[in-house]
Amino acid sequence: MSLRRGLVLGVLVVLAVVMLFPFLLVLLNALKSPADYTANGPLGLPESLYLQGIVDFWERVDFGLKLTNSTVIAGSVSVLAVLVSILTAYALGIGRVRGRVWIVAVFLLANLMPQEALVYPLYFLAKEADLYDTKLAVIIIFTAVQSAFGTYLLSSVLSTFPRELVEAARIDGAGRWQILWRVVVPICWPTLSVLLVFFFIWTWNEFFIPMIMLVSNDNQTVPVALGVLQGQRLMDATAQSASALLGILPAVVFFLIFQRTLTRGIAVGAIK
Repeated sequence: MSLRRGLVLGVLVVLAVVMLFPFLLVLLNALKSPADYTANGPLGLPESLYLQGIVDFWERVDFGLKLTNSTVIAGSVSVLAVLVSILTAYALGIGRVRGRVWIVAVFLLANLMPQEALVYPLYFLAKEADLYDTKLAVIIIFTAVQSAFGTYLLSSVLSTFPRELVEAARIDGAGRWQILWRVVVPICWPTLSVLLVFFFIWTWNEFFIPMIMLVSNDNQTVPVALGVLQGQRLMDATAQSASALLGILPAVVFFLIFQRTLTRGIAVGAIK
């Protein structure tokens, strides 16, 4: 191994340790009892595994229900946003509709708008549509938000899509829908899979709009439940660590499951 490769490897190891240290600290303190935390501090190793803090937090917030709500919302948004993105990007990138540059610019501006500027109109519309405090309202909102970014990205990708493939499919008698689902989607699937993973994780971590739109306990998501409970100052340090561990663990598991898909999609995009 050359000196340069050794230095690069050493720097990457240090960076990995720095990135993983907060997660390891949360895991360490989630497995301590309050007395153990008081005696040995946050950096001390636990004297014994203490799982009661995790159990108490799970029961206190009905974490199973919150986990189901977050999974339903994030899963629905990721699938619907990718579907809407590919449909609109197909029209803009391959269909070449008039004013496509301005339309893409509008999607980009919509994606850059802060959520604070959107929350009151969304609250008003949800009230008028009788969708306030429902998971459907949050699914619709984040489907629109995520698909704005997806449309901007995919329209750029599809604008360079090989026209020969489209023309060959048309000569073979394929219609627009057949070209989309049998030609465009299979070729762009690595990019779509990356968007699917990102949309799920981004929606899972959303806090501000779900906090405004989901006020009842039965509809709250995991981040909202964590924020509300921590704001009430009813938990000690070990219980807070347990809540943080349970909050990030599902997203980490989802990322690890689809890590190969994500890596393959990024590599294919880089080769293209």
